[in-house]
Amino acid sequence: MFDYNLEEMQHWEHSSYEPSLPITEKSNPITRDIDRASPAEIVQMLKKCDAEIFDRTTYLDSMYQKLNSCSMVQTMVEISKKVEIILKDPEKSLIVLSGCGTSGRVAFLLATSLNRWLAALHQKQIYSYIIAGGDKALLTSQEAPEDNPSLGALMLDKTSTGKKHILFIGISCGLSAPFVAGQLHFCLNNLDVFTPVLIGFNPVHMARSEPMQDFPFNFKEIAEKMSEMQKHQKAFVLNPAVGPEAITGSSRMKGATATKLMLETVFLAGHEAVYSNEAVTADNVMASVRMNEKVYETTYSQINKLAALLQKAGVSLREQGHVYYLGWQTLGIIGIIDASECTPTYGAAFEDIRGFISKGFSEMHNKEGDLSSVGPHFAIAHMDFVNAFLPSLTDNDMVIFLFSVEDDLNEVSELAKRVGQNTSNLHALIHDLEGHCVPKSVSGMFMTALNITWPSSLNKHSSVLMKQHWELSTKWCLNAISTGAHILKGKVYRNYMIDLRVTNSKLFRRAIRILQRFTNSTQAQCETALLRSIYEVEELTDEISSADVTQHTLMANQKDRVVPTALVMLQSGCMLAEAKSHLDAQPVIRDAVAACLRFS
Repeated sequence: MFDYNLEEMQHWEHSSYEPSLPITEKSNPITRDIDRASPAEIVQMLKKCDAEIFDRTTYLDSMYQKLNSCSMVQTMVEISKKVEIILKDPEKSLIVLSGCGTSGRVAFLLATSLNRWLAALHQKQIYSYIIAGGDKALLTSQEAPEDNPSLGALMLDKTSTGKKHILFIGISCGLSAPFVAGQLHFCLNNLDVFTPVLIGFNPVHMARSEPMQDFPFNFKEIAEKMSEMQKHQKAFVLNPAVGPEAITGSSRMKGATATKLMLETVFLAGHEAVYSNEAVTADNVMASVRMNEKVYETTYSQINKLAALLQKAGVSLREQGHVYYLGWQTLGIIGIIDASECTPTYGAAFEDIRGFISKGFSEMHNKEGDLSSVGPHFAIAHMDFVNAFLPSLTDNDMVIFLFSVEDDLNEVSELAKRVGQNTSNLHALIHDLEGHCVPKSVSGMFMTALNITWPSSLNKHSSVLMKQHWELSTKWCLNAISTGAHILKGKVYRNYMIDLRVTNSKLFRRAIRILQRFTNSTQAQCETALLRSIYEVEELTDEISSADVTQHTLMANQKDRVVPTALVMLQSGCMLAEAKSHLDAQPVIRDAVAACLRFS
């Protein structure tokens, strides 16, 4: 068993810990040996990392503001009051949430869920979302648009046509996405209409300072201007320090979780001010944060079953099988989101982990409607699974049902019977309520049934809040399962995504940093090795050397094992063909790297 006592290791908050990196790009000391951990130890590490979201500890030389700090709570209060104003005058008003990748998917989930809430109250739906790359990016990686600030501004302008008051919420976990920077800049130039809010998890001085494509400002300059304007409540920056990710830079995990719970806290306070006459106060905001902390505690009380599911998912992936999430309502969306993130994060095949939702796109409420005709990646209904995947299902394939006691249990049972005829590797994540549980006749159909029973005290406000808690809990569970499965498959080296896809400028720079960290080579040497791997050449041509990062990432998006190949070349000094051969012989990357280190 590993020893995780933070007092015995250097903590990320100390000023001397990886000082050149922003928080979101630092490695987390808790998970430094996660690639050698057992399933139960992996879950314990993830639990400790997620606890940092709610951490109240302050270190002597820390410069960071935590989620529970007075300044962050006050910022949430002020944003909630802006939400209240818009809800009171909805006709010419709009709340727009925007982001790239995971942040855009969170924006979609929140906007569509909140609109359903308003519709149930017979109120005007005033939430909208923007995701870089459009609705295709909800299911597949469309990361190139992230680097285009002008495109971001253009999409915001189009969404905002005809509105007089717009609360814009731009989500960029690392304070780095050019797409979002372009939108914030557009807002700052139109403050008569827009109130911009920046959500992220680095201090402003750690925001990205590199120049952006065809754009006069960098992200840091825009964030600094917003911080200055926050004094006059013309703009807001909500950027608590929640600690480095368990897997370095993987903001789909803690960053997305904190984004969801913070914004739901803000929106809940605004809604209650309008529809329940409860004034927005710091106490109410803190109560909501504490409620989410209870969700965290309840979820991670299931460590043993979570570890068992993680292990079975790892076995499936190692045996060239698949993991399928079959979900109902928004739990199905959480499954689709988790699955969609595995390809860019771990260089996984799209088919490795797939998510499906009961009625497909008719339940998604996405702007562009049914995308199932676009291609097989967009077949997301349960019937798509039954028709295309069920016939070839084997015991190497793992199926996880995601549902609650409030879903159609007859439908759940019928589908479980059909799936069970083809594989015994059938499991469930079930949300029960005190005094109202899924009957044993249903839960007993699954090899592993992870039942989470929620106390009524957690959900006293509304069914909407209850579903938000189920979503958050499901996200924590699926993040643990998919992350752990890829660790067990060998896709992680120490706590780094060594096989990430280099699909945008942020990931290009991250890849170079990873190579530097593990090879002690110079930045120039690492970039050369990375480009040799991307273009599959032994010597770089002048044309390759002079091309910009966008061209490099377009090429890299078509290639597999780009970073591992560069790493092996740097470690061993071997040629490209030899590096590829070495990786073919040792498909588990940590084994290939270890072998390389032994013989170098």
